[in-house]
Amino acid sequence: MIDFLRSLPRQITRFEPVTLIATFLAAGGFLLFGKLADEMVEGDLGDMDKYIFMLLREPNDPSNPIGGPQIEVAMRDLTALGGVTVLTIITVAVFTWLLMSRNRASALLLLASVIGGQILSTIFKMGFSRPRPDLVPHAVEVATASFPSGHSLMSSVTYLTLAVMLASVTQMRRLKVFYFVLASALIMLVGLSRLYLGVHWPSDILAGWTLGAAWAMCVWLASKYIRFRLSAR
Repeated sequence: MIDFLRSLPRQITRFEPVTLIATFLAAGGFLLFGKLADEMVEGDLGDMDKYIFMLLREPNDPSNPIGGPQIEVAMRDLTALGGVTVLTIITVAVFTWLLMSRNRASALLLLASVIGGQILSTIFKMGFSRPRPDLVPHAVEVATASFPSGHSLMSSVTYLTLAVMLASVTQMRRLKVFYFVLASALIMLVGLSRLYLGVHWPSDILAGWTLGAAWAMCVWLASKYIRFRLSAR
């Protein structure tokens, strides 16, 4: 305890702005997810979900999404970026590269983030068991519950974790910004594709984004604290 108190000033000075931002993002993400879950259980999201959902459908034929067949094909391609197959390939490839580069800490960070995110997705889907939208035919096959969106959650976890890892090894601020902008764009496109294809309510996607981002930030903060404690010793 005495050693911890003696090191406290140094810990405070090393609590950089980026760490504060990550902490607020994690806390805010969990709070927003909890609010969405509470509103969903109470049935207060139905009207808003249906209104936003139908904005992406043809007014005279809700079974057809707006934009025509070309856009629908593009959305199927985009939704695969948040699917299990693509994310597993990316995770395994980066994990293997990190191990071959003798960067075991980053490899474990990636693994903990992705596996933990998948566990969270499975637990909450089973716990809430929200039915999928039934207003229109689904444009892709689905086999699990609707809340939260697993594609949105896992794309947030995976791409944000990769962005953090890339940003940590570069000194150029514009590159750091580019990594996070690219990750955010991919995450948003995956979520919007799920809504466009008719397999998720808007609140499912927002819940996946918030929970996934919060979890990614928590894993990064935990790894940062562990590294700090080891260096302090």
